[in-house]
Amino acid sequence: MIQDIGGSDARSIAFSSGVKVVPDIGKVISRDGQSLTVTGATTVDIFYDAETEFHWSDESRRKALVCERLDEAASTGFEELKGQSTRRHQSMMSRVNLDLGKSNSSTALLPIDQRIANYEVDPDADKELMVLVYNFGRHLLISSSSDTGGVGLGVPANLQGIWNDNYSPPWGSKYTVNINLQMNYWLAETTNLADTLRPLWDLMKRSHGRGQDVAKRMYGCPGYVSHHNLDLWGDSAPHDNGTEYTTWAMSAPWLLNHMIEHYRFTGDRYFLQNQVWPLLVDSVAFYKCYTFDFESFLSSGPSPSPENDYIIPDDMSKNGSKGSIDISPTMDNSLLHALFSSYIEVASALNISIDPNVGSMRSKLRDFQIGRYGQIQEWRNDYTEAEQGHRHLSNLWDLFPGPRISPLTNKTLADAARVSIDRRNNGTSIRTGWSRAWMAACLARLLDGDTAIDEAKALLQNHLLPNLFTRISDETFQIDSNFGYVAAITETLLQSHLGFIHILPASASKIPTGSVSGLVARGGFEVSFSWKDGKFVQAVIRSRLGRKLSVRIADGEAFKINGDAVEDVETAAGQTYKITL
Repeated sequence: MIQDIGGSDARSIAFSSGVKVVPDIGKVISRDGQSLTVTGATTVDIFYDAETEFHWSDESRRKALVCERLDEAASTGFEELKGQSTRRHQSMMSRVNLDLGKSNSSTALLPIDQRIANYEVDPDADKELMVLVYNFGRHLLISSSSDTGGVGLGVPANLQGIWNDNYSPPWGSKYTVNINLQMNYWLAETTNLADTLRPLWDLMKRSHGRGQDVAKRMYGCPGYVSHHNLDLWGDSAPHDNGTEYTTWAMSAPWLLNHMIEHYRFTGDRYFLQNQVWPLLVDSVAFYKCYTFDFESFLSSGPSPSPENDYIIPDDMSKNGSKGSIDISPTMDNSLLHALFSSYIEVASALNISIDPNVGSMRSKLRDFQIGRYGQIQEWRNDYTEAEQGHRHLSNLWDLFPGPRISPLTNKTLADAARVSIDRRNNGTSIRTGWSRAWMAACLARLLDGDTAIDEAKALLQNHLLPNLFTRISDETFQIDSNFGYVAAITETLLQSHLGFIHILPASASKIPTGSVSGLVARGGFEVSFSWKDGKFVQAVIRSRLGRKLSVRIADGEAFKINGDAVEDVETAAGQTYKITL
């Protein structure tokens, strides 16, 4: 039985759907074309498929494809289809295995809703819940962002993944790209799920074409741009109407950073040449046109620091009121620095001649500024935040996910970042789940494992629904903190953004013993290790690409690689290397 539902207005999408009913014995009869009657059967397999005009604009092709896929499914049979799906899912899930210790034998056997209720009171009584939610987050990404083999039409995980049950979902189930979509994919590289990223690349490709039109018509600039929100088709024009977010024109560099990171993890030069470079060139071209000289700095704007407000000071118009628009907020500078650096890095990797102005553009960006409280300033001036505990950590992009703030490279900036975090934590707002995930990842980058784990536990205490989905401050389900939690826990265990593999960078006294296998570090290394009583035991690292292996253990403990007291070795692809104390 096949049905086609038309998309008669701009708010609907036409689709064709069909069902095929296969009994083991007996008959299937349709007398009126509207219903099916099954008689004489003991079991019935019901196969359903739907295809939309997003993939197939031609109605006849949609219907034909529904029929083809239903016939193929029925021919394969339910048990084999289930087996294929299970084997594929297990092959991806089993790449990483995390153990953070055991609670008493009965705790993990309780119903999930009861465990969550107990965890809210005493999180230390259920160590396995942290691992369960970690595994669940990886399961959700596998399930909502699979590479289905299409060309350019992949659909990445949106604000609800694929689990929206509302005709009018929160924020339209779109792609908010001033943090939320990016957070969905923070875990992909490090937890060995890079194959979930293709739908994100497809959305970026669609945004590229539309963003070129927006750059030309809205800004009179070459290249391409996208703002704080994208839809399924990659609509890159400003969405909604809020001064704290609408005019922000910086999402393309943040999304491009995911592409650059993919290269850093995989070494995929074909991807770099054919998918990254065209977008990178166009993004640089846009910001070369969009930016301007102001106060002796290369500047962006007018632009907000998503999605925060400040108090307008006495020497400006409407003093005492809230403002959000400024010139060159800190996050803009961070993203432009990352963009220009990536452009230079990729051009070098591909041996391509570059625009010689890009290096000087990067050097003219305003550097980090430390404000009167000792914090990383969020805006060009040291404004007072209207909401000290605001959920966004935009001024800390270069702490996480960016690489430029670290206690190991610049203690002054790292200390200022910690002041920024502490001020957020002393604020009065009720933080969202995804904000807690971002905070935990930032704390891990500051090498404070105990506080990072406390923040991750607070996420589970305050933001879990009874089915393990995460919610924001009310009962609204939003999946980004499911994903962000996984990324944050991983950052406490393994980091590689500074050019070396850092094992147990932010070890936590509350998780004294454990092990993990299958995590992935930049440079193409698969890392497995264990620790006991707060001390590193050993690690096994497999080199995928044959790159140089550089290692740091915890606070800088002495170690050996394959029995030799060296800090780095040249590796061979496919070979493993044992790290011991």
